[in-house]
Amino acid sequence: MRKTVGAEPVKPKYQWIPSAIDARIRVIAWLSLVTEVVIIGTGGAVRLTGSGLGCPTWPTCVAGSLVPTSEMGIHGVIEFGNRLMSGVVGIVAVLAVVLLWRLRRERKDLFTLSIILVVGVLAQALVGGVTVLTGLNPFIVGFHFMASLIMVCISAVLVHRVYVAPGPRVRVVPVAFAGLAHATSFVVALTVLMGVVTTASGPHSGDAAAGRTGFNAELLEHLHAWPGYATLVLTIVLLGASVRGKLPIRFFVLTLFLIELVQIVVGLLQANLGLPPVLVGVHMVLASILAAAMTVVVLNLKAPSRSSADVAQMAMNATGRN
Repeated sequence: MRKTVGAEPVKPKYQWIPSAIDARIRVIAWLSLVTEVVIIGTGGAVRLTGSGLGCPTWPTCVAGSLVPTSEMGIHGVIEFGNRLMSGVVGIVAVLAVVLLWRLRRERKDLFTLSIILVVGVLAQALVGGVTVLTGLNPFIVGFHFMASLIMVCISAVLVHRVYVAPGPRVRVVPVAFAGLAHATSFVVALTVLMGVVTTASGPHSGDAAAGRTGFNAELLEHLHAWPGYATLVLTIVLLGASVRGKLPIRFFVLTLFLIELVQIVVGLLQANLGLPPVLVGVHMVLASILAAAMTVVVLNLKAPSRSSADVAQMAMNATGRN
């Protein structure tokens, strides 16, 4: 006997797959975000310990062996560990697709995000292979990191969406506030981009034989710091406006502000202490958390509308705050 979800027949053996958003789906969404951040940390560890070519071939670790051999030493173990982490991220992405399968029509947004994450994991694996085969070309390494940040942001969208109702969304903040938030997100992206270029020009290449961009690293440090300070100023303005206007987004803006403070402190410390690998690694992980937090702030500029009356009321409230 078959049960149905909507018009779709469901075999009894598939009844364990959720037919509504439940704790399992929320957990897998959070795991997706956490693993995407963690793999940025493990990828950073590979580069910062000089293990970028610990596995000098791809998809195998060394010629004729999928796993590192004793000759590769600790560098091979570290690099292979990062490759294993890619497998964990992939498993989580596939589980998200499976758990959302019965909701693929009712929650097309969530199902689409899960598919994008699976495709992204595969694409990232290929980019990782190109990174190794090109001897850690700094521009490809930088692209690899930026792609990882995009994956973090997509996972953040998934986490956000599993907690909100589907359907039309309406702006719940003033127009000026929304515009400033989007401008802040642009400056955050610029800050991260300049950070990637700065790192690609610095001493931590991932391997002694790996090349650098050839750009002036000291100048790039300043070009990275300036938009970072601008981001902090913009966020302070957002925080003040959200608290004064009692906007529903104020908690998320406060979280963004605190992350930026920690990130700036770590950035200043690493610059003044000669770029110790541990602090550089923390700075990289914080960059991914910052990107996720900024994504969530932008997402919360709007909220699902439950009815036309709600839409009208929220629009009126937002207009009244302008």
